[in-house]
Amino acid sequence: MQVDINSAITTTIIIAWVAIAMLVLSGVRALRTARTLKFFRMRRTRIVAGWRMLLAALVLLAFNLLFARFGRDIAANIFHPTITPTVTPTVTRTPEPSLSPTITLSPTITPTPLVSNTPTVTPTPHVPLAIEVEFTSLVTPNPAAVFSPLLFAIDLDENFLPVDPAITFQNPVGHLYAQFTYDQMTPEAQWTALWYRNGELVHYETKPWDGGTGGIGYTDWEPEPHLWLPGEYEVQIFVGYTWKTSGTFTVEGEPPTPMPSTTPTRTPTPTRTETPTRTLTPTRTLTPTRTNTPTITLTRTRAPTATITPTRTPWPTLTRTPTATVTRTPTPTITPVPN
Repeated sequence: MQVDINSAITTTIIIAWVAIAMLVLSGVRALRTARTLKFFRMRRTRIVAGWRMLLAALVLLAFNLLFARFGRDIAANIFHPTITPTVTPTVTRTPEPSLSPTITLSPTITPTPLVSNTPTVTPTPHVPLAIEVEFTSLVTPNPAAVFSPLLFAIDLDENFLPVDPAITFQNPVGHLYAQFTYDQMTPEAQWTALWYRNGELVHYETKPWDGGTGGIGYTDWEPEPHLWLPGEYEVQIFVGYTWKTSGTFTVEGEPPTPMPSTTPTRTPTPTRTETPTRTLTPTRTLTPTRTNTPTITLTRTRAPTATITPTRTPWPTLTRTPTATVTRTPTPTITPVPN
């Protein structure tokens, strides 16, 4: 009987808890019975044995906690996932024999559209020609490469494991991851992830493989919130032109309405405000700046400040010469002249 890694780790943790409980009980019992012994050596031996069992229980407890926390990661690094889902879903997805009855159906049967619609889903997935043109890798992929079924989650932990994986998501979805494990991959080989909604391609990525030969990988999509329309989604993984695995999930609820698109329509209104920029023609009013030149002429009026020349009027101050009338002061000599 084969046991997977998760079952083995869970079983080991349970056995460790049982061993811890037995060691604790035995150690406590040994310490209690040691008190009843009369001989010192026997009592000391029993006490030492009790403390050793308690110490062993403590060490086993620490090991059990570490094993429960990191055991899965260590096991995933040591034992590379040999993914048994080599049972390719192509067997279930290619019920071509069931399509053959369409030949025997008479044209009078109207439900033929039901049969004609199914080939869009049932055939083996393929890479569209428009995406094949974008292939850049020249490395031949390994046809023996295997991928696990996809797990969908809105977040991954530090080990790239999905947090609360689900197949139904309520709007707003936000960032969505499609996580998988892989083995026997060839580095630099072309790989492609296609995201469909109700059979319509809504997102894809194709590039050379930049991971290792085995481990954990993912493809993701984070569109604008209003692009998460409700419906059935399918993610398909290809290596080269070969389809490897697929997964489906459902989005429910109406997406949040986008930001008011009126803002783009408002942008033309600023362009209309450009017409006022035509008022730049009034900038021709700069011609009044020519009035500066008259002002310059006004400054020339400073020339009349040459009226300082009337300061020559100090020459009339030469009227002091009339002060020479002092010479007339001898008139007092007209005093009686002796006869």
